[in-house]
Amino acid sequence: MAKMTITKSMMEAAVYGGCVLGGGGGGWIEDGMETGRLALEVGTPYLYTADEMNDEDLLATVALVGAPAAENQFVKPMHYVRALQLLERTIGQSIKGIITNENGAGTTVNGWFQAAVTGLPVIDLPCNGRAHPTGSMGAMNLHQVEGYISHQAAVGGKDELYHEVCVSGQLQQAAGLVRKVSVEAGGLVVVARNPITVSYAKENGAPGAILQAIEVGEALLGAKGEAAIEAVCKKLGGRVVTSGQVDEFELKTAGGFDVGRVVISGHEMTFWNEYMTLEQNGERLGTFPDLIMTLDAQTARPIVSAEIEKGQKLAIIHVPKEKLILSTTMHNKELLSAVESTVNKPILPYIFG
Repeated sequence: MAKMTITKSMMEAAVYGGCVLGGGGGGWIEDGMETGRLALEVGTPYLYTADEMNDEDLLATVALVGAPAAENQFVKPMHYVRALQLLERTIGQSIKGIITNENGAGTTVNGWFQAAVTGLPVIDLPCNGRAHPTGSMGAMNLHQVEGYISHQAAVGGKDELYHEVCVSGQLQQAAGLVRKVSVEAGGLVVVARNPITVSYAKENGAPGAILQAIEVGEALLGAKGEAAIEAVCKKLGGRVVTSGQVDEFELKTAGGFDVGRVVISGHEMTFWNEYMTLEQNGERLGTFPDLIMTLDAQTARPIVSAEIEKGQKLAIIHVPKEKLILSTTMHNKELLSAVESTVNKPILPYIFG
């Protein structure tokens, strides 16, 4: 693939496949479909590989930051365009391409509306090939680049909760401020952030991960029920762990995150937006950044952590991290250590041995 015109079927596959690769986070299917439809209505977005760009071209990451389950969250497609405009004004340079922060139902299509409106291409070079909870995990280890200044523009909220903010500073501090803005805006903001060169993104991002999401979505939508779940597992090299009823479910929205646990047929999962751990009788079966995901056992519809309810019948799938297209951040102990204190489970020993 070099340059592809994004079609309706490609968009639908990207949303559903992205939802699977979201691993419990990454936004809602309905929002992704709305954004994708609007992108195709207002223009013709194009998907490029990194090879179509010059190494020194500047790329901007577009993302959603906040808690998907927040009751007052409100973002619309034009917020994406506004955030990009604010970022360009802040840095005083032109952005040549748009990338998303991660795969997810809402996030795989991040940038498609902006691309359709502005004529900029979407580059198949996400910051990460699966969804992750913190902004730093989607920043390609820029916090370790000496002297790097993070520029982030955030837009979101409705009426008196509407916010648009530009932040410049050290990456983790800037990301923390944007997270606080998401809370003040009702729970969710659109962000355009961290201009980087194509060459840096190639080395630290997840080239080809959008195409992977599209292929997973095609496998999912090309079958029905259990056959669709098996098709997804075959495509990704994963397995169905169990299928059963949701017996326990706990969710708390705090600090701009959804945090909780769910138990299905004796299998316990913790989540921090995304599923972090999977255990049965105390035995660890999967650990982030492995892909742990829930799908409706009858329809195969991917179900994110924030929409789980007691009594649902869900299937759990697990894909080892080695089968995914991941950013260099998914090998960074400093960033991954934050998971342990959030879900109160050991993480690092299972990732690094």
